[in-house]
Amino acid sequence: MSTANSRPSALDRLEVFIGRWLTEGETVATPGAPSVKIVASDVYQWGPGGQFIMHPAYGRIGEQDVGGLEVIGYDPATDQFRTHFFDHTGNVITETLTFRDGTWTWQATHHRCKGVFTDNGRMLTAHHELSEDGKRWAPSMIVTLRRVA
Repeated sequence: MSTANSRPSALDRLEVFIGRWLTEGETVATPGAPSVKIVASDVYQWGPGGQFIMHPAYGRIGEQDVGGLEVIGYDPATDQFRTHFFDHTGNVITETLTFRDGTWTWQATHHRCKGVFTDNGRMLTAHHELSEDGKRWAPSMIVTLRRVA
């Protein structure tokens, strides 16, 4: 049996995410694809022991069913949050999650998202971007999460 680790106080910063959310938005039109509507449900909840957040998400982007599970934890060695997103097609995306100047930023090699909470933490607006080379970024979708519980 392993020795219990104390819970890092940095995890308290993630409390703003905890709850049930309805998500709406749209993709950004490109020369090859029109903008399509996004509708989803997101739940952020503490896992057993309060060391990780479990974030299942289900929804539709246009006519396509999408979803996955994100797990968010804290890495004390780098003083950063780490996320692992397991999507509906079997992909795994690992990102850093940071908070600076009122903005939460998820950052991976070819994907990033910047989110800002408003309305006393009841709304999160997230701007997603994609990059083929990790240098030039293009908007991919904008979503608004509204806390419902």
